[in-house]
Amino acid sequence: MKYNIQMKKARILLALGIWVAILPYLGFPLSWRPFLITITGLGLIVLAYVLYKEYKNNTKATDEKTFDNFLENKNFDNENNVI
Repeated sequence: MKYNIQMKKARILLALGIWVAILPYLGFPLSWRPFLITITGLGLIVLAYVLYKEYKNNTKATDEKTFDNFLENKNFDNENNVI
C-alpha cells in the first residue's frame, strides 16, 4: 500500500511538470497565466515538501551507521590487549 501512495505522488509530480511545460502553449488568456502558474508552483512546493518529509522519516527510522572497515581497532584497552 505504501508503494502505491508513493507512485501516485510521483505521477502527480510528473503531471505537474508536464503541465508547467505545456502551460504557455495552451492559449489561456494573459490574465489567467500568473494565477495558473502560481497555483501550479504552490502545488509543486507542497508535494515536494511532503515527499521530502516522508523521505527523511523513512531514512531516520532505518538509518543505523556502522563502520566495519575499522572493526579491528575497536576494543583495545590501555595495554593494547583485546578486551
